[in-house]
Parts: sequence; C-alpha cells; structure tokens
Amino acid sequence: MTQEYGYEGKLLKTERNRRYTQNIDSLESAMDSGIILEGISYLCDHDRHLHVKIGDFDGIIPRNECVYTAKGLPEKDIAIISRVGKPICFKIIGIERDSCGEPRIICSRRDAQRDCMRDKISRLSTGDVIEARITRLDPFGAFCDIGCGIISLLPIDCMSVSRISHPRDRFRNGQVIRAVVKNTSDEFGRITLTHRELLGTWEENAAKFTSGQTAAGIVRSIEDYGVFVELAPNLAGLAEIRPDVQVGQSAAVFIKNIIPDRMKVKLAIIDCSDREISIPDYEYPEVDHIDHWKYSPDGCEKLIESVFNE
Repeated sequence: MTQEYGYEGKLLKTERNRRYTQNIDSLESAMDSGIILEGISYLCDHDRHLHVKIGDFDGIIPRNECVYTAKGLPEKDIAIISRVGKPICFKIIGIERDSCGEPRIICSRRDAQRDCMRDKISRLSTGDVIEARITRLDPFGAFCDIGCGIISLLPIDCMSVSRISHPRDRFRNGQVIRAVVKNTSDEFGRITLTHRELLGTWEENAAKFTSGQTAAGIVRSIEDYGVFVELAPNLAGLAEIRPDVQVGQSAAVFIKNIIPDRMKVKLAIIDCSDREISIPDYEYPEVDHIDHWKYSPDGCEKLIESVFNE
C-alpha cells in the first residue's frame, strides 16, 4: 500500500486508519508493514512521553520518538507538549502486554517524520504546489504542517501581493491551503513557502470589477497618501484619506478608475463599518507546479513576477 504523507489530522478519520486500528491483529499488520497511522494525543506525562488514543487502545510515544530532528539535534519540549489534544501521526514499533495482559502500543512519530522527510520533502523542487495546514500565526508569517507534522514557514510578504498587516488577515489556524515551494530544504530539512502565486494575476483579479461599480472591500493599510482597500486577495485599490477609517474595517468603495498600465485601481470610500469579516477558503487553480508567474500586465512599467529555479 502506498504511504501517505499528509498534514497531521488528514488520516485520522479515513477508512484506512479505522481499519488498521480496529483490533490487535490489524495493529500488528500495520506494524509489520510500516504503515503510518494517526490518533489523538491526550497526555504528556512528566517524562515527556506522549500518550495517544489509537482506536480503542492506548499507545505511548516515548520522548525520544516524538520528534524527528535533522542531524540528531535534541527536540524542544514545546514541540512535544504542544501536540496534546491534537491529531498525531506515528508508526507502531512494538506491542507489549502489561501485568494484566492488556496491550501497550509503542509508537514512533519520529520514524513517520523521517520517512516523510526522505520520501516527500527532500524530493520537492522549487515551484512545486503542495497542500499545507496552518498551525500557528505570528506577525512575520504562518507556520504550516507540510507532512506528518513537519513545519515550514510561509512569510507574510509571500502571502499576497495585496499588503496585509498580520497573517490573520489572510489565514486562520487549522486552515488547509495550497502553497508553492519557494526554497527547497536546507541542511536542517526546512523549506520556505509562498502563496501569492496561487491568487491570480493583476489582470485576473481586476477583471472582476469595472469602473462605476460599488464593491465591498477591507481596509488593509493607511498611508500618508491614501487608504489601501483590498478588493480581492491579490488586488488592492487606493482611496483618499478619511479621518473615520481604520485598518481592518469593512468598506464599501466606489471604483473610480482601473488603470492596467500602472496597476492602479482608484477608489472612493462610501462607508466603513466594524462588522466582523470572515476569511473565505480560496478556490485554487488545479496545478502541481509553477515555473514562472507574472503578476504585472503586459506593458506595465512595474514588474512583479516569480521565477522558480533549482
């Protein structure tokens, strides 16, 4: 059976995971075949061993089996304790019996991550489009699970062409996205992601609007020379300063003009409000690899593009 290396949580409710965790015989079969399974970690004990629910059975992941680290570097406690209450991947490396004859399932998350690094992540090329799950949002970027709990960084400046003040303007924790490999793995197995190339070019975004329309947008930044209002994930327009406008507000804007050769959308703010703005799931293009992406329209004096080379 082909091994699967998705983000943690993807396998948890699958038929395959249920089948391999339904009884001792199936768990032994998974152990013999080296199948990656998932369960929910419910406890980290004082020795930093993770306890995990595997179907109707209890498993344990010893501390030294919790995290794969390149070059054998010691794992950090936060990398272990932060898994409590969440799905966790593992391979079964032993099945023991306690004094009462109850099975004790010994697991290794490290082995699952090592295999994922060897068979998936180390083989990625720049420009490859992969699935990832947002695990944490920091001011400088989003941390993403790209397979078996292995984390990659999506920097804030790679999230969209439209400027944002914080990654939470674009994503939410737990959200599954598609992203492009910007840099391949370094000596520690870390790769960097980018996202803006999957959100459309300027022309593709601007084609959704015409001059004379009034559209909904989000105030993303306020500068000395105007207010940037996001109309689409990769498109923002500029409106004149208004004293009652704040970053993060929802805005109704009148589209005064669309200028392709300058990549400009001129706006007038009609109204603003503080109502909560939901973050929609984006409909990504069905591509597995990108060699070159050009955001700027032909003839535009400013060039925005991404070229992916090994």
